[in-house]
Amino acid sequence: MDILNFEDIQLVRKQTVLLQDINWQIAKNQHWALLGLNGAGKTLLLQLIIGMIWPTSGKRQVLGQVYGKTSVPDLQRRIGWISATLQEKIPAQELSEMVVLSGKYASIGIYEDYQMKDLNQAIAILCSTGGSQLIGQPFHQLSQGERQLVLISRALMANPELLILDEPCNGLDLFAREELLSRIGEMAHKESPTLIYVTHHTEEILPIFDHIMMLKNGKIHASGKRQQIFNEKTLSAFYGKPVFFHEVTSDRLAVLPKSNSLNKK
Repeated sequence: MDILNFEDIQLVRKQTVLLQDINWQIAKNQHWALLGLNGAGKTLLLQLIIGMIWPTSGKRQVLGQVYGKTSVPDLQRRIGWISATLQEKIPAQELSEMVVLSGKYASIGIYEDYQMKDLNQAIAILCSTGGSQLIGQPFHQLSQGERQLVLISRALMANPELLILDEPCNGLDLFAREELLSRIGEMAHKESPTLIYVTHHTEEILPIFDHIMMLKNGKIHASGKRQQIFNEKTLSAFYGKPVFFHEVTSDRLAVLPKSNSLNKK
């Protein structure tokens, strides 16, 4: 079963083409990075994946289900999505472990009786993602990086088959970003959900993301295996200006303009 299969997707709003010729296939056991600048159409593409909006034309199949022939709420329960908008909806004094527990019910807040085994499971998941120190802490007293960790744990509580990380490092300082990326890197194993990591920073693309799609002006600029398309030539064409790689670590690369002083010897 393919995790995702988009065929000839087009999205038009008020005679403006927002997404065009989107053909994208994600196989099981693949993890993808979605790279795009602001306004490229990344959020719209994610909304199409989880069934928040409908395309003007084209066929969408997610987790073996075809939109239009399946229950959208049932399919959405199989998909986790971490985004900045979700943070804003969490009740101010909700404890971290309760935020995680709410993922079982796909709700914001707990509005029904729960069993202690479920709360213990939520605590165990939070600990497994490195958030044991957050137990008992109100969500809105946490740092930005800690909140993201809680939201990732919340998504895992529902045992998703597909997990979308929508620019999770936005607003994080250097150290918080590296801590969160380390936790994300630890998530990829045989039993983990398929990951889609959305960003416009190449240095955040961890080695676990073995496939990359570059989205530009609503179209796929390049898509495929990391080692085939993650190079200076493709990225220079993507950004529209010459760029070069600057090594962050042995397996992570930042992109800089070629005129940057770092390129001078």
